Amino acid sequence: MTRFFVCISFLVFSLITHISYAQTARYELRIENPANHYFQVDFFLSDYKTDEIEVKMPVWAPGSYLVREFSKNLNAVRAYDESGKQLEVIKKTKNAWVVKRGKAKTVKISYEVYAFELTVRTSFLDQTHGFVSGTGVFMYTEETKNKQGRLKIIPHASFSKITTALPLAGEGVVGDGGAKEFAFSTYDYLVDCPIEIGNHEEFTFTAAGIPHTVAMYGWGNYDIPTLKKDMAKIVEAATEIFGQNPNKNYTFIIHNVTDSQGGLEHINSTTLSINRYSYTGGSYLGFLSLVAHEYFHLWNVKRIRPFELGPFNYDQEVYTSLLWVMEGFTSYYDELILLRAGFYDKNQYLNKLLGTINYVEGTPGARVQPVAHASFDAWIKSYRPNENSNNTTISYYSKGGVIAALLDAMIIKKFDGKKCLDHFLRELYTKYFEKLQRGFTDNEFQQEVAAFLGEDMTGFFNDYIYGTKIPDYNAIFGKVGVNVDYTGVAAPSFGAVLGQSGKSVTIRSVRSGSAAENAGLSPNDEIIGCNGIRVNQSDFETLVNSLNSGESVNLLIARDDVLLEIKLTISDYERPKFNFAAGSGTREVKLRDYWLRTVL
Repeated sequence: MTRFFVCISFLVFSLITHISYAQTARYELRIENPANHYFQVDFFLSDYKTDEIEVKMPVWAPGSYLVREFSKNLNAVRAYDESGKQLEVIKKTKNAWVVKRGKAKTVKISYEVYAFELTVRTSFLDQTHGFVSGTGVFMYTEETKNKQGRLKIIPHASFSKITTALPLAGEGVVGDGGAKEFAFSTYDYLVDCPIEIGNHEEFTFTAAGIPHTVAMYGWGNYDIPTLKKDMAKIVEAATEIFGQNPNKNYTFIIHNVTDSQGGLEHINSTTLSINRYSYTGGSYLGFLSLVAHEYFHLWNVKRIRPFELGPFNYDQEVYTSLLWVMEGFTSYYDELILLRAGFYDKNQYLNKLLGTINYVEGTPGARVQPVAHASFDAWIKSYRPNENSNNTTISYYSKGGVIAALLDAMIIKKFDGKKCLDHFLRELYTKYFEKLQRGFTDNEFQQEVAAFLGEDMTGFFNDYIYGTKIPDYNAIFGKVGVNVDYTGVAAPSFGAVLGQSGKSVTIRSVRSGSAAENAGLSPNDEIIGCNGIRVNQSDFETLVNSLNSGESVNLLIARDDVLLEIKLTISDYERPKFNFAAGSGTREVKLRDYWLRTVL
């Protein structure tokens, strides 16, 4: 009886397994010649009943809000039936192809991907390693997008390791040469797990009860025992904020390079691009801050998220006005985590926060672009800055971080040091991720803030989120023991940023309303002389910085090789600036100690 039951159970399980994989996607990724920078991909589809199958390549990578046109890296797309007969393929749009299936039971779509852009959001392949950012490599169909499947990776013979957060399918090893097979639950999950292939160094550590794998590509001045200890501290401090870690395991892929690119978050992994000499001194704190930032995204973005950010539309821009929460709150916490983990003392942390406030309020664009608009326009402004961006835009990272600090202080004051922003984020996590299993709208987020504080937050949002008003920092931070003084003063100012190449002094950017703009100077103008004397950058800056408001000089400039004479009259400019001072009230000091605690 027991044996019969076991046999029946096995048959049922086999049937369920077979059914679950019907009409699913299967991929094979090969590296045949790393030197030519091409990944070879086969995409297998079966059990289709329609005469035509439309396959697509994403145009963007989630977490990086810019249309990158990944299909530009594909060579000819071909399709074959199960007998090897070639099928007709018609290009439909810039990122979509139609395959004429005919009577084929299984369709194999074959293509090559040129990969030679090593960033955290794009793919790369050469003789030293391969990096796969899934949205730029794997096609999909709407029919299989939400179904599970398999990915087989066949590395080049010179590569010995494959590191990814994708789980192995069974034992994972398939054949000789280091080939492995991985499983994925949906296309979203597949492309949310970057893959490092090569001969990289790999180490592991456990923190918050979770095993973590770190793949280190490229030489760097890092020390693995130190990284294990310090990265574990970051993980523990981040997990304490929410009281739970949503992972069974986590993967860091770290590229040690000359031109670092930052990081990109994923569902249970991240890719970090770091200058190879960043593992000592102040640069090391910058590295740890990036680790904290991307790890915090496990909760904020990947699980606590705007309604628009998942499931994803890979065909076009996906707009949200809440990137100031997703990236801004994360930017606030990446420094706060370093404080709580013991890498900063309280004064160092406050100096970091003060620097962010002065950067935000000292940016001319902060009086032009609301942070909600900065979020919405990330696709066309944040990722496409120009010489005028400083006059018209604000960083939703920095401004959002300041807003997070203000809300944290307001919550601490409201609950007399018994609750902080951590508790609000926990409520969002519980309600929207765990219970409702969806994102929230702009209105829902504002309503959740108001409900948590028990206050009407309309004025706060109108002034600081949808408006450009400078917050009353002292009124908010002063109640938690940090007094804020305004220290901005009017001073003579030229109002342009200069650069020098050889003997040429060139204007890089011009501040709105400045003496330089009023004189008619423009970006790319070359300053040849001042008051009849040829000048270099140092001489010119020394001269203009010595002038008082109302004093003038005559400039000779070249614009598109045409010489122009311009009179420049110096004017005053007052850049908003603030300073912190410790409060002295007993209750305020108590609240400050709660805010700046180093032990949770």
